[in-house]
Amino acid sequence: MNLIILRLKKYRYGLIVLVLMPIFNYGCGSNQDVTVIDFSETVPAEQSPDRASEYPYLRVAVGAMISPKETFTYYRQLMEYIGSRLGRNVQLIQRKTYGEINELLGKGQIDIAFICSGPYVTGKEKYGFDLLAIPEVRKSTFYQSYLIVNKSSSFQQLEDLRDRVFAFTDPDSNTGKMVPTYWLTQMGEHPEDFFENTIYTYSHDNSILAVARNLVDGAAVDSLIWEYYHQKNPVFTSKTRIIKKSEPYGIPPIVASGNLSSKFKDTIRQLLFSMHLDPEGQKILNGLRIDQIIAATDKWYESIRKIEENIVILKESTDASAKS
Repeated sequence: MNLIILRLKKYRYGLIVLVLMPIFNYGCGSNQDVTVIDFSETVPAEQSPDRASEYPYLRVAVGAMISPKETFTYYRQLMEYIGSRLGRNVQLIQRKTYGEINELLGKGQIDIAFICSGPYVTGKEKYGFDLLAIPEVRKSTFYQSYLIVNKSSSFQQLEDLRDRVFAFTDPDSNTGKMVPTYWLTQMGEHPEDFFENTIYTYSHDNSILAVARNLVDGAAVDSLIWEYYHQKNPVFTSKTRIIKKSEPYGIPPIVASGNLSSKFKDTIRQLLFSMHLDPEGQKILNGLRIDQIIAATDKWYESIRKIEENIVILKESTDASAKS
């Protein structure tokens, strides 16, 4: 079993707690570790060949938090599908955080990546990557942040979680960190002061599991992940309750390194856009619960930029009020 270690400095009554939390792996064979992916050409990023060799490899990163763990087998099929039609071997680049993936994109050590909307907004200019395409899910190109608590708890609103333990996903996650932080700044609060303690689970799957098992009191998660499990296998989501939903935001995009030529990026785009027309491609997309992959516009992410700006403004305002 694959384990993630979450360390809490204190929990409720001041106890030191070390939590070993298993990553979701239901839906797979009992001996299969879903975070170990069978890519025959997978190598670490630092071993990747130089781009000057006409892209003999397609180096791809899938953010560990943007999709349920059990769908990685379909992402493997997706990469193999793309690679075979481009005549390229596929190399999977895996990293724990969005920040690490963004840095590798900036260095040209990743060609394309499936990332969260938050890291796209915060990293696009800094790391120079481009918006390649987006998935359409249930006829929509938007998603939300869900604030969830255990179903048996008495919590009804965010204010009820004061002095409780809260799970964020990644420091750069939109739905798993930026949105709940924004909600708190609107209340004149900071996470470090409002909650008794906070942790990072580095996966929406793990955040759902933590709430379901009462390891934390609340969490903010990607609506796509929560809905995926609730429809397909609600063993853990059925033990949680949504007490707040955010406004819709642009769905997590597919991006490309700025080091790739415009011609090669257009070739990848056209391949992605036509996947749903091919029976093999449609089967892979169905496994990912994606209707089709379509063109995107940067304007869809403007509301996330405003959240980022407002967090800074509200934090400065509350800090100034506290000092006066």
